Amino acid sequence: MDRIPQRLSLVAQTVACIRRQISSGQWVEWLPPERSLCEMLQVSRSTLRRALAQLHQEGDIRPEHGAGNRVLATPEAPSGLRARDVALLTPQPVEQLRPTQALWIDELRAMLGERGCQLHIFHGAQYFRANPAAALEKLVRQHHHGCWVLALASAGCQQWFARRDIPCLIAGSCHAGVDLPFRDLDHRALCRHAAGVLLSQGHRHLALVAQKTRLAGDIESEAGFIEGVARSQHSDATAKVHHHDATVPGIVQLLRRMLAQHPAPTALVVANAYHYLTVATCLTQLGRRIPGDISLISRDEDPFLSFLVPAPARYVASPRAFARTLLQAVLELLEHGTVTQRAVQLMPEYIAGATIGPGPSAIR
Repeated sequence: MDRIPQRLSLVAQTVACIRRQISSGQWVEWLPPERSLCEMLQVSRSTLRRALAQLHQEGDIRPEHGAGNRVLATPEAPSGLRARDVALLTPQPVEQLRPTQALWIDELRAMLGERGCQLHIFHGAQYFRANPAAALEKLVRQHHHGCWVLALASAGCQQWFARRDIPCLIAGSCHAGVDLPFRDLDHRALCRHAAGVLLSQGHRHLALVAQKTRLAGDIESEAGFIEGVARSQHSDATAKVHHHDATVPGIVQLLRRMLAQHPAPTALVVANAYHYLTVATCLTQLGRRIPGDISLISRDEDPFLSFLVPAPARYVASPRAFARTLLQAVLELLEHGTVTQRAVQLMPEYIAGATIGPGPSAIR
């Protein structure tokens, strides 16, 4: 009698998965770090190390102290499947991103999956530093993909990909001097519109509150906000941009300084929905009524904003619609290595909410 079929152990499945990645050309020269492998394969460190020990014993890899695990096995001839894999690169893990960002990533993953493509997510601050060349060289060499999608990308990261002949798409805006295809919300037009809304309600001293990230979309937001006031017919109107360090104490300290100015702003546009929470609750703690004493607009949308009272004025874009826009470009890059439209910007829907009141000019 033949032996009863045995269920593969988790170690054996891990070994098989790593071998598939090596044979497909996904991992060449070096395996990813152990911590990254555990996250990607959803296994414990002990299971992974037993799998790596087996791969070493059978001649697939060789551990090198201080460097990692060198790949010794030879990849098979490239197949169409590997060429249809897509890589997404972000500074933080998905669970640490804002909810709306995680939503469009999930939508994109599902849409790609329906078309037989896999989305692999990589993250790390080292890829977004001022000079990320060494880290990016190693990452791209180890992980071959048909297309890379860059989210929340720094100027240095975008510039590195722009210098390489690697199919790439920016999920965001391009920094000055970078010629890569991109898909984003039209932050410049959005903030120009926000300034116009506040001016129309009689506000003359406006402020944009933003983290000093120097992301391209934030730079565009600042330019649009200043333009919205400068191009208006209100010669007495002022627009200032105030930066903070993205911490609660930093935002609170900034608000106290702003409100102590003369004249103090009567209306704020806040970039980042998390920071809107801090601004709104801090103003309430300081005894400022929204919108009786000061008006607020959130540049960004996140689902939790719909639970706030008063309902924030904000700009809403569907994560699914944004993912669909990315998908079209990604499929073109996978098929042809280029896109027909280099730049696509979506204009979100403005939701009036209940956080904008009449400014001093309207009351007089």
